[in-house]
Amino acid sequence: MSTENEHIVKAFDADLSRLGKMIAEMGGLAESQLRDALEALIHGKPDLAAKVAMGDARIDALEEVLDAFAVRTLALRQPMAEDLREVIAALKVASSLERIGDYAKNMARRALTLQDVPPIPSCLLTLERLGELVQGMIKDVLDAYLSHDLDKAMAVRDRDEDVDKLHTSLFRELLTYMMEDPRNITFGAHLLFVAKNLERVGDHVTSIAEQIHFALRGERLVDTRVKQDVSYATVVKPSRRAISAAKKPLKKKKK
Repeated sequence: MSTENEHIVKAFDADLSRLGKMIAEMGGLAESQLRDALEALIHGKPDLAAKVAMGDARIDALEEVLDAFAVRTLALRQPMAEDLREVIAALKVASSLERIGDYAKNMARRALTLQDVPPIPSCLLTLERLGELVQGMIKDVLDAYLSHDLDKAMAVRDRDEDVDKLHTSLFRELLTYMMEDPRNITFGAHLLFVAKNLERVGDHVTSIAEQIHFALRGERLVDTRVKQDVSYATVVKPSRRAISAAKKPLKKKKK
């Protein structure tokens, strides 16, 4: 290998290393943002929620820096084959991490909204389980990305089924509580959005796993994975007590 070619290879390796470090930093921030947003919501910590809501700007700024650096790398190095795929994958992974940060911010804002609203404790427990599942997936997919571990990435992809199933279960649980007692509607409605945010985070983690497959194998996955989230088709029938309460005439206000 000529000295010039050797220099080019070393320079490109340094670029890829820098991209990996930026992805690791973005991923660490997204992971901590999501963890803190859940903590704020489940345990009623408005100060922490406000911190998460403001912290999303750091992830956005990092994505902009990464995008600019990746474009510069493509223009200067003109990589091909696996090298090219790795840069493209970094761009898409960064986009998914930015969206995870957005979902964490949204959850933090709802935590602020709900700080004075009576909670539904059992639903919060289910939400906590859902959050733990998703957080574990984020950690493992980032490890898989940085270590180029395809098997680990595919194992994370498969775990999204558990997220889908638990989201559907929580959706049904929340509907039931809201139908049984109108006082649960405000809290339940906001929690429905939070649960959907977590389900979407699971989808973005799955997308990162698929980008790892693309970067290492040079082919797109044929999506044979069946989505297990059937909340869109979930219907909960009202109980007799709820029907009876709905039929009662409204009391007229005294003038």
